[in-house]
Amino acid sequence: MKFSQFLLSWASLAGLASMAASPALAQQQRDVPESEQSDIELGTTSGTPSGGEIVVQGRRLRGQLDVEQAPLLELNAEDIAGEGVTSIADLVTQVTNQTGSARGRGGGGRPVILVNGIRIGSFRELRSYPPEALEKVEVFPEEVAQRFGFSPDRRVINLILKEDFSSREIELEFEGPSSGGYIALEQELGYLKIADGGRFNANFEARDLSLLTESERDLIQTPGSISELASDPDQAEFRSLIADSLQLEGSLSWAKAIVDSGTSLSANINYTRNQSRSLSGLNIVELEDGAGNTLLRTFGEDDPLERRVSADTYQASGSLTRPLGAFRLTATFDGSRIDSETEIDQRFDTQALQDAATAGTLALDGALPTSAEAGFETARSRNWTATSKVTARGPLADLPGGELLATFDAGYSWDRIESSDTRSLVDTSLTRGDLEGGLNLVIPITSTRTGFADALGSFTLNAQVGADYLSDFGTLTDWTAGLTWAPTGNLDLTATYIEREVAPSLGNLGNPEIITLNTPVFDFVNGETVLASVTTGGNPDLLAETQRDWRFAANWSLPFWRGTRLGVEYIRNRSDDVTSNFPVLTEEIENAFTDRVTRDADGTLVALDRRAVTFAETRAERLQFSLFTRGSWGGARPGAGRGGRPGGGGPPGSGRPTGAGGPTGGGRPDGAGRRGGGAGGPPTAEQREQFMAFRTRICADDGLDVLTRLVAAVEAGEDTSDILPSFNPERFGRMLSRARDENGEITPERIAQFRTRFCSMDPAMMRGGGGGGGEQAGAGQGGRPQGAGRPPGNPLASGFGRDGRGRYFVNLTHTLELANEILIAPGLQPLDLLDGDSTSSFGQARNATRLEGGIFRNGMGMRISGRYTGSARIDGSTLLGSPDLFFDDLATVDLRVFSDLGRILGKDEGFLKGFRIALRADNIFDARRRITDGNGNTPINFQPQLIDPTGRFVGIDLRKVI
Repeated sequence: MKFSQFLLSWASLAGLASMAASPALAQQQRDVPESEQSDIELGTTSGTPSGGEIVVQGRRLRGQLDVEQAPLLELNAEDIAGEGVTSIADLVTQVTNQTGSARGRGGGGRPVILVNGIRIGSFRELRSYPPEALEKVEVFPEEVAQRFGFSPDRRVINLILKEDFSSREIELEFEGPSSGGYIALEQELGYLKIADGGRFNANFEARDLSLLTESERDLIQTPGSISELASDPDQAEFRSLIADSLQLEGSLSWAKAIVDSGTSLSANINYTRNQSRSLSGLNIVELEDGAGNTLLRTFGEDDPLERRVSADTYQASGSLTRPLGAFRLTATFDGSRIDSETEIDQRFDTQALQDAATAGTLALDGALPTSAEAGFETARSRNWTATSKVTARGPLADLPGGELLATFDAGYSWDRIESSDTRSLVDTSLTRGDLEGGLNLVIPITSTRTGFADALGSFTLNAQVGADYLSDFGTLTDWTAGLTWAPTGNLDLTATYIEREVAPSLGNLGNPEIITLNTPVFDFVNGETVLASVTTGGNPDLLAETQRDWRFAANWSLPFWRGTRLGVEYIRNRSDDVTSNFPVLTEEIENAFTDRVTRDADGTLVALDRRAVTFAETRAERLQFSLFTRGSWGGARPGAGRGGRPGGGGPPGSGRPTGAGGPTGGGRPDGAGRRGGGAGGPPTAEQREQFMAFRTRICADDGLDVLTRLVAAVEAGEDTSDILPSFNPERFGRMLSRARDENGEITPERIAQFRTRFCSMDPAMMRGGGGGGGEQAGAGQGGRPQGAGRPPGNPLASGFGRDGRGRYFVNLTHTLELANEILIAPGLQPLDLLDGDSTSSFGQARNATRLEGGIFRNGMGMRISGRYTGSARIDGSTLLGSPDLFFDDLATVDLRVFSDLGRILGKDEGFLKGFRIALRADNIFDARRRITDGNGNTPINFQPQLIDPTGRFVGIDLRKVI
């Protein structure tokens, strides 16, 4: 039996089942949003496949999103296991290449996180969950964020959890640079239980990082800070590159779904303690004797200058979701309080030492005090944040193209900063309230789903308006319009325009003002590194920013390359009154902000105010290309179950008693299944090839016409070989008998609906039918019942490639900056960041590439990550002749190898069961960026090991899951 014919029979039955649905059922599904619908088995039949048949079974998981935009990324349990991560937070970080937005000036906001299609109070609720708790992950483009009350500059991650899962976890990590200097230790304990519509999680983490000093990287010290006496202590030993730090974090999360009312609740509390100690060097004194001889000295090695920071963070969040008529109401809350204290050691008063040297009582090379304690200054801050958001999503009306969907959102945010500093006479207290509201509409214009003007494909219009009232800024507005066109089932084209007003953050406005002495600063005007007093903190004179973005995107699932997606994006940004960190000190920047720069009589930089500034305008354009492919290789092991939800794979009542065959009950005895490409075995290479050829032809642009001709030819008893070779019209004719309406006819609408369902199905959902030797040992055909491939509560029984097949993925993204300009103030020449001008210390590269790839099979996996940043240039001062700076391109490669030790050793029991070991090597080639001037010299502030003191970073991760 030809594989394509059996797939066709499956899809025909699926189409009939959908078309035969009663109005009551349709109304019931409308009342439940797309993310809340129960599992839908698209391919179940009442009979048992006959020998040699292949069953293709599709199932929409509870919590999957049903939106117009195709997902940019989909990961099932096996794909997630192949990522080699140890938590959901690690997984989200690892797929940043797919979840980061390219909108705005270098990127949009953080992705919106959904759990089972529902917005939650905070990602903290599940970030520490083990990845084995996930059934599926979906990533959607920015336009989908509007459905949940967010602006379309954030992508959407939908995390679908397993319905029955339990684990206890302990994890130990030991890491550090291959060149030594410091170590990082991390310990984690976790407990998770998901059952009966509820979940509970408790987690504790501790991370300890040791100190790394400049002497351990042999860095050249800044002139003017080095003692001229060899016996004095070395500054490099008392300047830190990485602070000594400790972080402790504890979290409790709870959630419950109340089935009778359709209500779901969640809550989270979290506490974090951070403390760190960094070194700022030694005290310096210049001694001068009575004869005018001078000597620069360092002293006080027993009390080096320190900066000590401690912070306590208290956080709580929660969510409530329930039906409200035809709408789904979701309310979330997230609040935090951060208490921070910074102690900065004061410099020792050296006047007495200078007087003694002048008087001759202290020789220039005489002993200086080893203890130089002089007290410390203290800066304190308390930050309060509370955010609430309520959304109501649902249909407003039925249009010819589908339902008119609306999302109403309202929210209130409250922020308060209280800060004080012993170096300032004025304490700071800032408060902001933000009342917001908005409306988003999803308007279907044409639709291949409903068949309305489907010759044009599917056109969907998105429109959003919103307003914010800020207590300290007044009213800010935003609006968005977007159009999505799907001309074919595997191509999406999107155009979106965003215009909004944004206020500076309270931190940029009101952080305490702090002056740090003797900070190394590279002065681009003079082309030198100097020690200067640097001011940081808030700037109350910042303005509100206006942002205008265009985005054009194409997302194409390649029909000739299974499991492969190609994406292209063009982003154009224009913004006015832009808040920015103070840029690097170039000639243009100093001319624009003369009041921020202080120089002595010789023109040497002595003080710099680095508080945030406002640029008049920014202009940026970029192209981003992405290519993603994922697949598998090798055959499944005989008897390997696909697994499913514990307790059964199909819908209620779909299972049959063991041994039951077709309607007559004439099945084979237990365990009597066949192997190979026959009944129950995986499809042969020939069958796969025939299926893909059939699918490619039917799903092509003219596929509907081909399918219509096939139906007509079979109905007329004509030869079909000229339409589709290797096609069995007899078998297809029998399938057509089930697709007829009550009048015995097969209408064009039914043919179109069949093709739409068929082409939207992932070919990877193919399963072997028949006996227990296949990929799916179905109920009644030998082996365990459907869904019994994973014991309940065993987090490692699925997702580890237990069917024996290998899996791979490759993701390549390239960003090309077309334009990037900044107008500092009206009347000045714009800065071209791609042609030598700069506002950052490293210039702007035109090209950036990121590569992610991995393979996984039988409990072992490897993941490789590569990043490339192109070269850049910063022009020096034309007046003073300071040199240009040249930034070489940089390529780094990270490697991670992991394995389930019990499976590798063939002893997947006892202590070894659920025990994973992972080895990592970040920046495996120890690459560092090289920065030189026109003479090939590296400025002190751009030493490679100062920019990247870590280099190659290696570690081992031991993880035990029970």
